[in-house]
Amino acid sequence: MYDAPEKKKSEFALIQLMPNMMTIGAICAGLSAIRSAVYGNYTLAVMLILLAAVLDGLDGRLARALRSVSKMGAELDSLADFLNFGVATPMVIYLWALQDMRGIGWISVLVFSVCCVVRLARFNVSSKSEEEAPKLRKGYFEGIPSPAGALLALLPMFASYAFGGGDPVLHDLLICLNMVLVGLAMISHIPTWSPKAVKISRENVKYLLVGFAFMAAALLTYAWTVLVVLCLGYVAMVIWGLVSKPKD
Repeated sequence: MYDAPEKKKSEFALIQLMPNMMTIGAICAGLSAIRSAVYGNYTLAVMLILLAAVLDGLDGRLARALRSVSKMGAELDSLADFLNFGVATPMVIYLWALQDMRGIGWISVLVFSVCCVVRLARFNVSSKSEEEAPKLRKGYFEGIPSPAGALLALLPMFASYAFGGGDPVLHDLLICLNMVLVGLAMISHIPTWSPKAVKISRENVKYLLVGFAFMAAALLTYAWTVLVVLCLGYVAMVIWGLVSKPKD
């Protein structure tokens, strides 16, 4: 007697599809951000990009927790990252402040988008090949991740709504320069801190929860100012990672 070949699983529990559903939701948020920017609702556009970033941070962790990781889900997540952070984000910035610049503004959008897709392609290759994986300290990325890059590209917009009532507080050329520099940072070899490897001791969990509650309250009350502070704090961590980079 021969054992019957194992059949491929043809049915899935609905909860196992939740990670992919979250990724699809992030894609819808990114596309809706572009639509909102076209109609001049830039506040909603930024909120939708932030929602896409939150969903991007949760879908992979949920997939691992539910043991529903799949190759399709990984590819879908990568495509969603490019759409949300490499297309929607620079398009929102362009429609907000760079339309009058024409060529220069559009070139900065293209540079940022190309850097984002190159960064995602490099990450996908390195994650599939141990030989090509970058030799970095544990808990660090190589270059700025695309969600963080999108938030840093939006920093002039955050500052404008926090201190200028929505009108650009920086010159258009500086906004373009910021987008180009962030794009180049995404494809750089700068070691940037990753929260994935952070572990909290049982004794410090209560402080973390209190801090999270404080941050959530501050974000709901002074959203734009808190976003500016978070971006500047992340820049400080990137600089620290560059300065403290171990020598080969």
